[in-house]
Amino acid sequence: MSDHAPTGFIQKYIFSFDHKVIGVQYIVTGIIMALVAAALAALIRIQLTWSDSGLMQPETYLAVVTMHGTLMIFFVISLALVSGLGNLLIPLQIGARDMAYPLLNMLSYWIMVPACIIMIVSFFVPGGAAASGWTAYPPLSAVAEAVPGSGMGQTLWLLAMALFIVSFTMSGLNFIVTVLNMRAKGMTMRRMPLNIWMFFVSAVLGVLSFPALTAAAVLLLMDRHLGTSFYLPEGMIIGQEALDYAGGTPLLFQHLFWFLGHPEVYVIVLPAIGVAFEILTTYGRRRPFGYRTTVYSLVVIGFLSMIVWGHHMFASGMNPYLAEYFSISTVLITLPFAVVGVNLLATLWRSRIRFTTAMCFGLGLVSAVGLGGFGGLFLGTATSDVYLHETYFVVGHFHLMIGTVTFFALFGGIYHWFPKMFGRLMNERLGRIHFWMTCPAMLTIWVLMHLQGMGGLIRRYYDHGEFTYAEGLGGLNLPITLLSGVLMLGQFVFLWNFFKSAFAGEKSPDNPWDSTTLEWTTPSPPGHGNWQGPLPDADRDPYDYGPNDDGSDFVSQGSPQSA
Repeated sequence: MSDHAPTGFIQKYIFSFDHKVIGVQYIVTGIIMALVAAALAALIRIQLTWSDSGLMQPETYLAVVTMHGTLMIFFVISLALVSGLGNLLIPLQIGARDMAYPLLNMLSYWIMVPACIIMIVSFFVPGGAAASGWTAYPPLSAVAEAVPGSGMGQTLWLLAMALFIVSFTMSGLNFIVTVLNMRAKGMTMRRMPLNIWMFFVSAVLGVLSFPALTAAAVLLLMDRHLGTSFYLPEGMIIGQEALDYAGGTPLLFQHLFWFLGHPEVYVIVLPAIGVAFEILTTYGRRRPFGYRTTVYSLVVIGFLSMIVWGHHMFASGMNPYLAEYFSISTVLITLPFAVVGVNLLATLWRSRIRFTTAMCFGLGLVSAVGLGGFGGLFLGTATSDVYLHETYFVVGHFHLMIGTVTFFALFGGIYHWFPKMFGRLMNERLGRIHFWMTCPAMLTIWVLMHLQGMGGLIRRYYDHGEFTYAEGLGGLNLPITLLSGVLMLGQFVFLWNFFKSAFAGEKSPDNPWDSTTLEWTTPSPPGHGNWQGPLPDADRDPYDYGPNDDGSDFVSQGSPQSA
């Protein structure tokens, strides 16, 4: 990349090579897609609470649920948390001038943009958006006549996902090469911040697992348009007409999808935990507890996450012996994850906490990890999962881990690193309002869904009024919907705070984190280089901030850097 700074607006802020600009672009794009996904969530809640209102037909409800899940997982959390904060932080925290491949970094974002557009456009094509679930299981996703959304909408869904995979893989490769090759002098792997370790392992998992979904999508397109039968078995009848397919099985797609789908959980959850470590060490004024054990546990988690995908398929008629293997390997992964969780808690021991908005979200994340991990034990064991799998217990657990943990990290990370993005401060009072409208409501919603699931309330149904046993369980839908309304209103507070502060917020001081070290002291907003002088020295441990128990204050920002 040229040493000359870009001069024009388009080169500087639109087609920029600056990792900070690209990180902000990902975050803003994720926010826009979150608004669409939140609107779909509102429709879901209205339908479930007032199912006799005639708001949606069953096929419309399936499309809304499908697109809500797809947008939230791939086009909100993956964009804003992983690609957004990852691009912003990795070069800064390892002492690099930029990402290893700035051009590839810029292209990865601009490949993602048409993916987002295509996904939104799919709502307006004949038949509407895809309606096969965010997992796109055949035969719904493979036979165009199955439901209205299985036509053009499903094809656009596959095209958008293909572009997403290309973009995310390019970002992952860039993350890996940058961490391995671009560290400043003295910044060894064993001195890297835990935050960067999390992003690094996340990128490795993404690069290893996404090819399986790519292969699954290619075979699905062939079944849809070329008459093949990889996923379609013999004897299917639609509209009293037998379809001319033979030899395939939907289980092939499920195996390929979940070989990506389960590592994807850790692709987005691990960076969230890394953000939590940074926030807790900064505002707790204490080193992260158990740095080495956390790194070792992280590597074990990454390995085990690649071999436990089958626990999503216990209800598919899996051989009990194979189910036993997946149950054991799933329970095993709780051990290193528990080590990471304990280290998070131990980091708070004897700390001197400053309850900033970022710290509040960090503490909320720790509580969500504990609750979500406990529920996961029941779903990872075949004997209990067979009962719970098709119930709202899965919905509650999934949203607690994939929704709450990642969103708390995203919010906490934005409040914490906002000065590094824009050179300004977010309003702390509005931030507290945002937190108290978000955290209690979000945690309560998913706990109530766990209770619905334990009672057997079936997920994916647009009207539970048909089931006599569900009358009492359905009564929880009203408080869940009311809490969801509070949660959504809280996000408008965040949006106002974010965009107003970006343009007219209080100018950030040189040391917005009250650090007594000289790291990260001056904000470097998007469009500006990371350094105006020689590379900083990194010959000491990035977490060595001096005595911890003598009353001295310090902040863990994780790496040497300056404006």
